[in-house]
Amino acid sequence: GRLNDFGMKIKSFWNEEEESSIATYTPKSHQTAFPGFVYGGLIASLIDCHGTGTAAAAAYKSEGRNMGTEPELRYVTASIHVDYIKPTPIDQELVLIGKVKEIKGRKVITEVKLFAAKELCAQGEVIAVKIPETMIFKK
Repeated sequence: GRLNDFGMKIKSFWNEEEESSIATYTPKSHQTAFPGFVYGGLIASLIDCHGTGTAAAAAYKSEGRNMGTEPELRYVTASIHVDYIKPTPIDQELVLIGKVKEIKGRKVITEVKLFAAKELCAQGEVIAVKIPETMIFKK
């Protein structure tokens, strides 16, 4: 999460015109599967983090609220499915594009596509659920 000192520190931004979210991440040299390519666990983690961030942004938007206003809306992963399309190079900035497929009660379903040099490398679906405010960690 965003408060984890050892986390990836990705920031997801909402693109109103595209009705989507965007985040970027530059892999570290140790995040390799084999020379020159990112390992699959990192790809799944990026899709997971961006998917839950997209779910939160969509929930705020559906409630007509600004991001970060109280009470805070936080989402966790109930399910994730990732398709690995092609090897993902480690030496390039990765771009994640998220879209909302469905909002229903506490559940938000998002789809996230991961690109390197404008090439689709992976895509996934995240089913995210809202957690109670009492479970939100505040630093």
